[in-house]
Amino acid sequence: MSGGSAPAAHAATPSPRHAGLLLTLVLAGMAMLGPFSIDTPFPAFAQMRGEFGVDVDDMQLVVSAYMLAFAAMTPFHGPLSDAVGRRPVIIGALTAYALASVGCALSPNLPTLLVFRVLQGLSAGGSTIIGRTIIRDLFDGPEAQRVMSRVMMIFGLAPAVAPVIGGLLLGLGPWPLIFWFTGLFAVVLAVAVLVVVPETHPRERRRPMRLGPMLGDLVHVARDGQFERMGWAITLVFAGQFIYIGGAAIFVLDLLGKGEGDFWQFFVPMISGVVLGSWISGRSAGRVRARRLITWAFLFAAAMAVVNVVLAVAFGPVLPWAVVGPSLIAIGTGMAFPTIQVAMLDLFPQMRGAAASVAGVMPLATNALIAAVVTPLVSGSVVTLAATSLALVALGCLLWAWHITTTSTRSWRRASGPGDAPPTADPT
Repeated sequence: MSGGSAPAAHAATPSPRHAGLLLTLVLAGMAMLGPFSIDTPFPAFAQMRGEFGVDVDDMQLVVSAYMLAFAAMTPFHGPLSDAVGRRPVIIGALTAYALASVGCALSPNLPTLLVFRVLQGLSAGGSTIIGRTIIRDLFDGPEAQRVMSRVMMIFGLAPAVAPVIGGLLLGLGPWPLIFWFTGLFAVVLAVAVLVVVPETHPRERRRPMRLGPMLGDLVHVARDGQFERMGWAITLVFAGQFIYIGGAAIFVLDLLGKGEGDFWQFFVPMISGVVLGSWISGRSAGRVRARRLITWAFLFAAAMAVVNVVLAVAFGPVLPWAVVGPSLIAIGTGMAFPTIQVAMLDLFPQMRGAAASVAGVMPLATNALIAAVVTPLVSGSVVTLAATSLALVALGCLLWAWHITTTSTRSWRRASGPGDAPPTADPT
């Protein structure tokens, strides 16, 4: 950059002090908003069902309305941040989410609640998606990988912590208290972003604020061969883990024969695997080349998927063996995810927001399809579930093998730093 045109925050050289605990916590909190929105209300479903006079299937709409809205808006948060800056989109989204949470808390019936759940879903992705973009805006190379790994470690705790918080809140008052909590959480995040997170996308680098160019950026990202291969590789490998998450009710209640209070026996080992894998990714940053780390992570996930099938055949639906395989697969996905996310964003230094949005849509759409269509077809036994998991992980690994055999080292583009000089070296 010449003439000192970039703002100081953008031109700063990455260093460990930038990845301070407070910034990491704020970015992780932004990522946790999504899981909190889904999992925190779970303990209150019975109370809400009784008050609204609806059945169990109707209450499932509380989850699906949010998730569908989240998925529908995800492609647009990133391009909006490319056009107007990161902080305005985050603050606007968190404000809208807080107001929607108030609406949820005051809802007199299920249809009204669903309207505000849709509004929650439309706004929640603003912090989740753009947080990844900010990491790459601020940090380069190994430091970006380390920060992404730390954020994922904290984020990985959200699915376990959220239902516990929901249960504690339910012990203090009626179900609306849970939505007052999520609204307050969004307000606290907004204040923290204003205080801690700098604007990382200066005016001179912003994209046109028009629908046509925004859609053009999304199409440009989605059609890139390298981006597609990397994105689908991690999406499918993670799908081998998600097939258990999306079918957790069937897996825990029907196949393992456990009760409604026993989901922790599955989620605690699974989340521990994600956290451990993310820790390994962070520790490997700057020590192991990114491409090699991703390859090892995928090979580990594939080997553990095979072990999962063997354990399912040998022991059947018996704990702890039934959860060992999925938890070990989670270590592989936790190792690969932070590294491959940084590499994907590095392909488009001028439109990272659009890249983050497309990268977010791929697993959302795939996992929604798996939860709705695939899981019911293969959840008849732990063996068929394990075999399907292996097939998904194997497909992801094959895509990664295709990528590394067809992409030369020189063609892996990256930005040389937060200033986004022309791509130079292979980030892996």
